[in-house]
Amino acid sequence: MLLTITNNQKPATDLGYLLHKNPANVQSFDLPFGNVHVFYPEATDERCTAAVLLDIDPIALAKSRRRSVPEGPMSQYINDRPYIASSFLSVAISRVLGSALAGRSKERQELADSTLPLEATLAVVPCRGGEDLLQRIFEPLGYEVVAERHILDEQLQGWGYSDYFTLTLSAHCRLKDLLTHLYVLIPVLDEEKHYWVGADEVEKLLRFGSTWLPSHP
Repeated sequence: MLLTITNNQKPATDLGYLLHKNPANVQSFDLPFGNVHVFYPEATDERCTAAVLLDIDPIALAKSRRRSVPEGPMSQYINDRPYIASSFLSVAISRVLGSALAGRSKERQELADSTLPLEATLAVVPCRGGEDLLQRIFEPLGYEVVAERHILDEQLQGWGYSDYFTLTLSAHCRLKDLLTHLYVLIPVLDEEKHYWVGADEVEKLLRFGSTWLPSHP
């Protein structure tokens, strides 16, 4: 499960100050459902990309679910949870990038309050509504939306396309707004039950979307 965020404004490495994550380091964090790794595959003055890699532990996840599984016991272990952007990623954003999500920066607050040429890519998102739904969700918020739909099997192309997309969002906006939109809307795309979104997380989602969610078409 991979999210990348790119800043294209010089000095682009100031993104590290906004995320509170040093571009020279790899940082890892433990969550109840897996590990989160934050690193920078690209960090130059012209362009800086931060990657948030969420490594889901499917066995630990299955053991934590106290429910019956009508599809069969193997469905707990063989599923798309480790690979797609879901509510797990929203929880990771709030836990690992909490200061940036709140719009706080100890050393670059003026920059945190400014709009930047930002780009976010979600490696794989589920969306049964297709590209049209992705556009209707994100374009009203000011994003240029590029959605690449993936086929079910490259060796069996006759099976057609899947409901999975690589999604890229581009806009001039505050990093806080970009993270807030991802945090609130990623769970909308995933129709599975959101096991790790409890009442407290729901309250956070509604609070972070309070200024724009009620008027979203």
